Amino acid sequence: MNESLKTGLKIGGTILILGILLVLILRYTTKAHSPEDTVIYQKDDLKLEVFYNRPYKKERKIFGELVPYGKVWRTGANEATTFETNKDILVDGSLLKAGKYTLWTIPMENSWKVIFNDKMYPWGINLDEKVYRNSKFDALVLERPVEDLPTKLEQFTISFEESGEFVNMVLAWDETRVSVPIKIEEEPSGSSSNNL
Repeated sequence: MNESLKTGLKIGGTILILGILLVLILRYTTKAHSPEDTVIYQKDDLKLEVFYNRPYKKERKIFGELVPYGKVWRTGANEATTFETNKDILVDGSLLKAGKYTLWTIPMENSWKVIFNDKMYPWGINLDEKVYRNSKFDALVLERPVEDLPTKLEQFTISFEESGEFVNMVLAWDETRVSVPIKIEEEPSGSSSNNL
């Protein structure tokens, strides 16, 4: 092997290692500012799971500024937020089949669009800071009203709250809260496996 080829391989290997280290450092530092979390709701044979990253307010105005109105938001930071259900469910009255989805939102002043997308994406945004979501894979899009929080919430939070026959998936941050009602899809009567 000639000397210039050896030198080229060494330089290429060094650049590759430095690139990997840079990606790991950037990933670690962004995770420190917006730690990841998983929230799970489980009752009877229904299991709902959300994986997301939780940015902090840090004295910023969130909705309408940091997160612009009328634009698709990855609903957290870093990776695309995911929502998984092991059963068919009704989300605000519309059917969502059992499966794993990415969860996107379009915040507006008085309401939010909440989007369940069939496709998994490597990250929430690309290098141009445009969201990865491809709308042709939207499985369900619904619109929910904005509620005001009585006190400011420092860290973006997704939670599940039971409310009668529903469980609400709650998205809350700063002074804003959006509730998405979820109900297990009932099997049509007469479709029981006991009917032979």
